[in-house]
Amino acid sequence: MSEMNTALNLTNRYPRVLSIAGSDSSGGAGIQADLKTFSALGCYGMTAITALTAQNTQGVRSIHSIPPQMLRDQIDAVVEDIGVDAVKIGMLHSPEVVMTVAEALDAHRLTQVVLDPVMVSANGAKLISDEAVAVVVSELFPRALVVTPNLDEAMLLLGRKLTAADELELAAEELLKQGAHAVLLKGGHLPGHDVVDILVQESVAGQLAELHRLHSLRISTHNLHGTGCTLSSAIAAYLALGFSLPDAVQAARIYVRSALDAGSHVRTGAGIGPLNHGFAPQAMQVRAA
Repeated sequence: MSEMNTALNLTNRYPRVLSIAGSDSSGGAGIQADLKTFSALGCYGMTAITALTAQNTQGVRSIHSIPPQMLRDQIDAVVEDIGVDAVKIGMLHSPEVVMTVAEALDAHRLTQVVLDPVMVSANGAKLISDEAVAVVVSELFPRALVVTPNLDEAMLLLGRKLTAADELELAAEELLKQGAHAVLLKGGHLPGHDVVDILVQESVAGQLAELHRLHSLRISTHNLHGTGCTLSSAIAAYLALGFSLPDAVQAARIYVRSALDAGSHVRTGAGIGPLNHGFAPQAMQVRAA
């Protein structure tokens, strides 16, 4: 009996990260990539599935929406029992789903939120309705700690083309003005040997917004499927581990670059393949509650 009581009274726990996103049947993006990332970085991953997709490395064949109430039940179930230290939000395809997530974030007071505004897949398939875009901006930008659009998503949000690295800082600041607390604008879709990402955070007490210009050499690889999902989930994992936002972004970029490099010479499917998420997995972290 004493051994049982000791087990029941354990207070140690894992860093807990919840992915609210769509399922990718090919395993390279969506919740599958998120769970692989959480695990590789020593965190305990949970999911609330927003949609099922039938896809492979060559494209998306169909999308099946999860009813909003079922989505809310998933979030409530894991938060109320296990708890959540950080949240990654991915594919949200309808206004009703967006509102469901916004209400759940408020109800459970979840603030360490990484919003990846998934709108277009790597294969060019549109993953969100036009009506949902405006609701994502109005309802989720203010509730997220950081928003992580890629170039295509930024152009959709801003309504204009972005064609050069020197345009990214202004674009990130404009996205910040749409209501976000911080924006990581990813410039990987621009041509060139360098990849430039811009992290800008809201101003505090009248100070200028804090801006970080992040450079890295481009990794030559055809296997890019799920890169954005992996980056946003890695940021969420590092936040759950106690990193500050700038440090979490830096660490996540290093992880993604290593995963890209490790998977660059592997063929998975006939199209755009996935990263190697498990190139150097870490043991699950344990911390005192």
